[in-house]
Amino acid sequence: QVQLVESGGGLVQAGGSLRLSCLASGSSFSSNAMAWFRQAPGKEREFIAGIKRRGSIPYYVDSVKGRFTISTDNAKNTVYLQMNSLKPEDTAVYYCAAGPLTSSWSGEYDYWGQGTQVTVSS
Repeated sequence: QVQLVESGGGLVQAGGSLRLSCLASGSSFSSNAMAWFRQAPGKEREFIAGIKRRGSIPYYVDSVKGRFTISTDNAKNTVYLQMNSLKPEDTAVYYCAAGPLTSSWSGEYDYWGQGTQVTVSS
């Protein structure tokens, strides 16, 4: 059984930074791709950033390019999302996901974390 556990969310003022972490556990964890999604109240879940665990260029949704950075530490089975220059519109529950292929489509991912709340005040 694979589990993904996010941490690092919280309340921050506009312009501030947060770093989210997602720890993958389970002896069978071998997913090739990791990603971050977010879901704001009343909105659909949105792809934010994705990366292959072994050697690829990460990719991002336009709204976070230049502000967010996704990275992995394979030795720790952890994926990170560094979020800088946060805006109130970044407020959402953030989810990490793991699957065989990098994709902006949520259906490609087999495993999901429980989510962590990020709130950006103006």
